[in-house]
Amino acid sequence: MTTTATRRLKAPDGYHFAYTLRSLLVVRHDPCGRMDGNEFWLSARTPDGPASLHLARVGAELTATGHGPGAGWVVEQADAIAGLRDDLGDFPALAARHPVVARLAKTFSGVRFPATGQVFHRLIRAVLEQKVTGIEAHRAYRAMVKHFGEPAPGPAGLLLPPDPEAVAATPYWTFHPFGVEQRRTQALLRCAVEAARLERCADSAEATRRLTAIAGIGPWTAAEVVRTAYGDPDAVSVGDFHIPNTVAWALAGEARGTDARMLELLAPFAGHRGRVCELLAAGGIAAPKFGPRMPIRSFARF
Repeated sequence: MTTTATRRLKAPDGYHFAYTLRSLLVVRHDPCGRMDGNEFWLSARTPDGPASLHLARVGAELTATGHGPGAGWVVEQADAIAGLRDDLGDFPALAARHPVVARLAKTFSGVRFPATGQVFHRLIRAVLEQKVTGIEAHRAYRAMVKHFGEPAPGPAGLLLPPDPEAVAATPYWTFHPFGVEQRRTQALLRCAVEAARLERCADSAEATRRLTAIAGIGPWTAAEVVRTAYGDPDAVSVGDFHIPNTVAWALAGEARGTDARMLELLAPFAGHRGRVCELLAAGGIAAPKFGPRMPIRSFARF
């Protein structure tokens, strides 16, 4: 029997539907979600069972419809997933401290941080994104989701995110054809074993502590997860290849920056440091490039 639940939500003035929600999907094609104009779909493994969420925007109103055994849970979480629980708080005043941040904060004032409440799904992507290009990581993610693919409830034809118990029980060599080498696979398997405890974390701080206690999970991966799962606007991806340079260039005119310099420059925006990084990315700001691009490889051929 199909279970559905519906809820109507009011969007704030200037709310940007697409910019807010597109970070929840892998670009070009995500087997677990879809964005089509003013409609958004996302599948999830909720505490109550599998579900799909459909968000449809008409004017200033969003209609959230859940499908499946977890329909009630995902609809209850719909305002957080849509970023409507994201409180800018004192950010406008903080943004005014730097002209670039102030300009971007005004341009993207309608963008909010979504909070899915789903740790393991985002953790899969973050682990696969470690030390490789986005193309490699997204290719591996799509292959992995299809391998573990279970149809998600609802009419969108989505697949559910991989079941952590199934992932934990899978040997390394299954992942190699996806283009995932042993180091990332082992980290992913360790995360799958701890998935139930990770999903029960009360907040971003607890999740960060538990995540970074797992071998193979550092500050970068933890920040990538909590920024989406908990909507943490202060999560900074320390250890990123590009972000320190971007921050140093945008905020100080320095072509190269270290993690320490990045954190120093972001300190005046405490509480919203991750939001500043996201604004710089949204604005297309990037430091000058001096070296060759990182090659796109396929570990499946190694």
